[in-house]
Parts: sequence; structure tokens; C-alpha cells
Amino acid sequence: QVQLVESGGGLVQPGGSLRLSCAASRSTFSFNAMRWYRRAPGKQRELVAQISSGSNTVYADSVKGRFTISRDDAKNTLFLQMDNLKPEDTAVYYCNAIEWATDYWGQGTQVTVSS
Repeated sequence: QVQLVESGGGLVQPGGSLRLSCAASRSTFSFNAMRWYRRAPGKQRELVAQISSGSNTVYADSVKGRFTISRDDAKNTLFLQMDNLKPEDTAVYYCNAIEWATDYWGQGTQVTVSS
């Protein structure tokens, strides 16, 4: 079992930046992939970005060129650097980790982009 705890959310103006972190309660070396999802009000959950154990990355078209996912396995932490934020990025952001056939989820952190 593993606990994932997100942090770094908040209120930011359009064009601003935030850096989300996801701290795991144990080593992340065995995680096949780690992901960031988001759920905006009234919308379905959306995959934002994914990073594999080999550090290959995948991004949703809506965030390409603005968001950067990274992981530091030595610190058991996943990151999401979000730049040039837009109002449509407003959502609860969730950390997800996949270890073989098991999915782990964090509790989410709110990101609000508004002037």
C-alpha cells in the first residue's frame, strides 16, 4: 500500500505558474507510471500528463508546451510544473501511481485560475 499526498495548488492569475507536488509514502522506483489527472466542475476526469519509469512523457493536447511532468524517485515525489495557466485549467488535480495491476490515488489539490 502507498499513500499519495498532493500539494502546491492555489489561486493564480491567468498567465501565472504553479508547481504541484505529489509525495509518496514509500519508494516510487517500482511504479510503472505516474500520472496527473484533473476534474473540472461538471466535466469528466481528464488525463493531464504521464511519466513512465523510464521517464518517457505524454501530455494532453490542451497542456502541451505549458505543463511539464517530472519525477524524483530518490525523493519519492512527482511534480507538475504548470506555466501560462488559463482559466480552463481550473480543476482539482489528482496524482495517480500505477504499480503492476494496482492504482493508487491522492486526495487532490485545487487549482483555480482567475483574475
